[in-house]
Amino acid sequence: MNVIRKIEHWGDVHHAKWLDYLRMILGLIIIGKGVSFISDTSVLQNMITENNVFGFSGMMISVAIHLVAFAHLVGGILITLGLVTRFAVVIQIPILFFAVFFVNLTPGFSAPNSELWLSVMVLFLLVMFWVLGSGPLSVDESLKNKTGKRYA
Repeated sequence: MNVIRKIEHWGDVHHAKWLDYLRMILGLIIIGKGVSFISDTSVLQNMITENNVFGFSGMMISVAIHLVAFAHLVGGILITLGLVTRFAVVIQIPILFFAVFFVNLTPGFSAPNSELWLSVMVLFLLVMFWVLGSGPLSVDESLKNKTGKRYA
């Protein structure tokens, strides 16, 4: 646990303000994906069914899509605001890991497969903000300054 605290402290000390704008954009991208999952579940369901590595049934896939959409909407809002950012990022990392290695990787590394590139970039940014935290332009920081307690 001491190593995690050291990494969090290093991330809090070495966080530039421009990274906060990048965190906000990342949160908005994740919200956008959540909205697209909700608006057209059939496309995502077909994509997962085609690459069905684990043998999920149709009902399990439907439930998973709705859970992922909910996690993206709530997590994206939390990341955009900078509220419990590390927790929100940790919830998103397994979803993006699954998207990169089990859903988007099978079509290959080609220019038409832009979903893979977006997923890889978002996964990288999520890991980066897991280390760096929310930053100075966040709800976490304003709560920390107001109360003197640490929330992220």
